[in-house]
Amino acid sequence: MNDIPLEALFGILLGLLVLSGFFSSSETAMMAINRYRLKHLSKKGDKGAQRVERLLRRPDRLIGLILIGNNLANNFAAALTTIIAIRLMGDSGVAVGGFVLTLVMLVFAEVTPKTVATLYPERISFFASIILRPLAFVLAPAVMLVNGIANGVTKLFGIDKAHTNIEHLAPEELRTVVDEAGSLIPDQHQGMLLNILDLEKSTVEDIMIPRNEVEGLDLDEDVSVLLHKIRTSEYTRLPIYRGDLNEVAGILHLRNSARFLNGDDNSVSKADFQAHADEPYFVPESTPLHTQLMNFQQQKCRIALVVNEYGEVQGIVTLEDLLEEIVGNFTTNIAEDEDQDIIPQEDGQYKIHGGTFIRDINRTLEWSLPTDGPKTLNGLAMEYLENIPDGNISFTIEHYLFETIEITDKMVAWFKVKMDEKIQ
Repeated sequence: MNDIPLEALFGILLGLLVLSGFFSSSETAMMAINRYRLKHLSKKGDKGAQRVERLLRRPDRLIGLILIGNNLANNFAAALTTIIAIRLMGDSGVAVGGFVLTLVMLVFAEVTPKTVATLYPERISFFASIILRPLAFVLAPAVMLVNGIANGVTKLFGIDKAHTNIEHLAPEELRTVVDEAGSLIPDQHQGMLLNILDLEKSTVEDIMIPRNEVEGLDLDEDVSVLLHKIRTSEYTRLPIYRGDLNEVAGILHLRNSARFLNGDDNSVSKADFQAHADEPYFVPESTPLHTQLMNFQQQKCRIALVVNEYGEVQGIVTLEDLLEEIVGNFTTNIAEDEDQDIIPQEDGQYKIHGGTFIRDINRTLEWSLPTDGPKTLNGLAMEYLENIPDGNISFTIEHYLFETIEITDKMVAWFKVKMDEKIQ
């Protein structure tokens, strides 16, 4: 070494620092790269992405390779610095050389390269893979030896090396990804994606039309009444039953009614209604919405009767109701609907019908009324009050002030509700 000029030694030291910076930035970039974008680019045929993806299939070997290269560069740099320091300042230069090398390596071989790699992980990792791929073959024996010893040490501490797939996302993690997408996904699309993720949290019971609101054809009524209901109905499918919805006989699609309505009304019999009706389709009220969506697709059906654990019909659910949970209402805007259930008041309160679903209220007004119990506003109030009040009263539930304004024998028909954060 004494025969080598100092200029050459400084050149070699500079090269070692560059190598150390390369390995440091490679490690950070490889670990920081977006795995899902990487998979997307790889499937599109991007060569750089494919190289990085192959390296990341065995992250233990990749880390071993990078650390071997990094430590070799750092150790040789330290030895070379010692030689240079002794030649310049004698034995007293060893301490000075060590201090200077530590500072230089921290700035130029650690902090700066890793900062750049954190900001541009894709560019750095794609470039680094060009060098790391062939280097992995050259240093394969050393990498396997180092990893073998490291794995043996980890087993002594009871750590299992079995590689778990870290690329799988839980629903809540995926929700966070969608939330953080920002301007990359339009707000409307972002909302639909989040609604799809929320389907598994809700059941058919949450969105069904209660049986007391179901419009259908009661075969115990006169034919003239049934025909009038068909001609004036706003729906395309109506359940047919006898006396009670539990005695359902079928589901009549109104387009099929044209087959027996094209003649004299007097020639129509109740048997015609049943003859042109489809078999009823029943679903349990506890069926998750994402499961029911698949069931509708498999059954080639758009309407189902919801039953409880005793087999009693609780209401109906339609494919439209389910799709509205994802994309929002298909019908006219709630503010333009004459029969709207949520009516804003001038004093900042809202007049809300008791049969309105709490989930719909929360979604429309961006409130957080409790949804883990009763499904409707009246049900929530009755659970709190434990009876139907004799007269109009006011009460609070969490941060919401309720005032009853219309009471019937069976329920509180209308409330005035407002949110007040001051309520404890």
